[in-house]
This record gives sequence, structure tokens and C-alpha cells, in this order.
Amino acid sequence: MPSDFDSSEFVDTEVHTTVRPHVRPAIMSDSTAANRPPSREELDHKVSDAQQQLAELKRKQEELERERATLEESRRRRVELETGHEEMLHQLTRGLVLLEESELKSRREAEQMHKTLADLRGALDKVRAIQQDGWSAESYNVELTRALTAIENARMEWNAARLKWPMLEGVVDAAAPLAPAGPAKIQGHFLGAQSFPELCRLGFALTWPVAAAVLLGSILLLLFRR
Repeated sequence: MPSDFDSSEFVDTEVHTTVRPHVRPAIMSDSTAANRPPSREELDHKVSDAQQQLAELKRKQEELERERATLEESRRRRVELETGHEEMLHQLTRGLVLLEESELKSRREAEQMHKTLADLRGALDKVRAIQQDGWSAESYNVELTRALTAIENARMEWNAARLKWPMLEGVVDAAAPLAPAGPAKIQGHFLGAQSFPELCRLGFALTWPVAAAVLLGSILLLLFRR
């Protein structure tokens, strides 16, 4: 087996003896890169990034504002719906109850008025049926009693209708004669509205011409006597 090294072979000893130094690439440390001022390209890139971020934030803000406005409008309409729903339920229910009560009352009044009209018409027919010209001497007392009974019944029907329907009182009030207003009543009302000093001034104004005339007559009488 041959050996690994043969002395007869040519060997360049300089190549084996000379050790080449290990050359490392020049690498910049982190501290040096941190202390280095940013370049123009880096600044432009940072400004561009900041503008893009601002534009994105503004877009998001506008979207949030629109969303907030939409939510506010939805909330307002929901509150309006709930408020209007409760209000109309209350008003319509109350209105129906009041109108039903009024309708029932009006219906009862209409029925009572219809009955009163029938009673008054019957009483009027009985009063109109009284014909004194057809009474004979033999049946006078009977016819008179019958007529007075009809009139009394008619008066009772009329009084009952007046108590039940106050509107009938206007017929009686319109038929009542008006009391005449005399001068004495007007004068008394005028004097009664005046105070005592005003009455004194009024009395002085009414009596001083008479007093002046009497005084002047007395003076003239004394002059003529002399």
C-alpha cells in the first residue's frame, strides 16, 4: 500500500506554508446605522407613509361619522315610533271610550225625547179635542170635568217635560213679558252709582242757579224799596 506522501512528487511548500488571511465583509453595526441621519429618500418615504395613514384615518373617520348619523337617525325614528305608538294607543282608546259613552247617552236621550214627544203630542191632541161648542146642557158637567182632567194631565206632561229637558225653559222665558224700565229706575240707578262727594257736587251744580236767582231778586227788591 503506497504511503500518503511521496517525496518524489513536487510539492510547493510556499503554498502549504503560506496561510491566507480570512477576509470578513465590511458589515455596519447597528449603532452606526442608528446614529446615521436619514436620507432624503427615507424622509420622502416616511412623509408618503404618514400622508397615506392620515388619508386612511380621514376616510375611516368619515365612514364612522356616516355610520353615527345613520344610527342617530335610526334611534330617532325608533323613539318616534315607540312614542307615537303609545300616544295613539292612549288617544284612540280614550276617544273610543268617550265617543261610545256619548253615543250611548245620546241614544238614551233620543229615546227619552221620543217618548216625551209622544206624550206631548197625545196631550196636545186631547186638549185640541176639547170643543165647548158641542156641549149640551145635560152633559155640561161631565164634559167640563173631562176637559179639566185633560188640561190637568197636559199640564203635568208639560211640567215633566220641562224638568227633563231644560231647553224647554227658553220657550217660557221668551214668552214672559219684559218689565218696563221707567225713568225713576234709571235715575235711581244713576244716583246709586255716584259717591257722596260726587252727589254733593251734583247737588251744588243743580241748585246754584236757583240760589243766584233768589239772591239777585232779593237785591233788586231792596233797591226798589229805597
